Amino acid sequence: MKRKPNVAVVGATGVVGTTFLKVLEERNFPFENLYLMASSRSAGKEVKFKGKTYIVEELTEHSFDKPIDIALFSAGGGTSAKFAPIAAAHGVTVVDNSSQWRMEKDVPLVVPEVNPQDISWNKGIIANPNCSTIQAMVALKPLQDKYGIKRVVYSTYQAVSGSGMKGIHDLKNGLAGDDSHLQAYAHPIAGNCLPHIDVFLDNGYTKEEMKMINETHKILGDDDIKVTATTVRVPVFDSHSESINVELEKPFALSDIVELFRNSPGIVVQDDVEHNVYPLARDAAGTDEVYIGRIRRDFSVDNGINIWVVADNIRKGAATNAVQIAEQLLESLPD
Repeated sequence: MKRKPNVAVVGATGVVGTTFLKVLEERNFPFENLYLMASSRSAGKEVKFKGKTYIVEELTEHSFDKPIDIALFSAGGGTSAKFAPIAAAHGVTVVDNSSQWRMEKDVPLVVPEVNPQDISWNKGIIANPNCSTIQAMVALKPLQDKYGIKRVVYSTYQAVSGSGMKGIHDLKNGLAGDDSHLQAYAHPIAGNCLPHIDVFLDNGYTKEEMKMINETHKILGDDDIKVTATTVRVPVFDSHSESINVELEKPFALSDIVELFRNSPGIVVQDDVEHNVYPLARDAAGTDEVYIGRIRRDFSVDNGINIWVVADNIRKGAATNAVQIAEQLLESLPD
């Protein structure tokens, strides 16, 4: 029988950090000791988990001097850049939710339903993909395996919780009629759609759009797939919605595509347009599945298909995916 690991949650008081704890409890993740870490601002806070009170400790260079097996990080790229290598040097396996390590060649970028085999070659750090990429990969992997993929066009409609508490603040205040103190966005988000997520780059794309393009190639292991993206922030609190247009290598029957999705891990098909059944952000919120609907042929190209993909961006798009990676790591623990 495998021993129970010692686990650390870094960024334990943030939006994703608190969801780490919720998902760990829901999935009854085994552990011997649990350490909660955050910045000096949150140090000393009390957090209740599974009937026990834990004191949040300040993250320092010495936080990993104690025996820790797995650390779930969600504290921003700068924090990960500094502290993840320190943890890894102490023998900790870090699952990092920031963008810091995603495109590093020797760091696996993992969605457990898609490329769990990549976990095995980690050198102490495993990257959690971008939230919008994660749900897209769950949808695209079955298509890649059976038909091959030539081209992908992403159009995303992303919830404000993807911007953390500042994004939630801007939408709440805007809905209350106050757009005078924006914290997350360049423009009011209430009653608006902002085609602007992260910073603009010299090529005219945003950093978020390039994340989806580059991460798709890395996770699916195919740089020849042509990928483009437009990412949009919308006035929704939770769950990202995506219109994904895919050009496949091989011909298909639409009924076979639907059946393929129904039999693929992590996917729930909701596709009954006669009764107005299709994935909705409100229904996906608080769940761990990826919902697919509006499955229809794209008649403008050979072997084209359109799908509508929705998932909770804080759970499957961040915390749950990281915990699923940690569950895979349990198998590699020494007895």
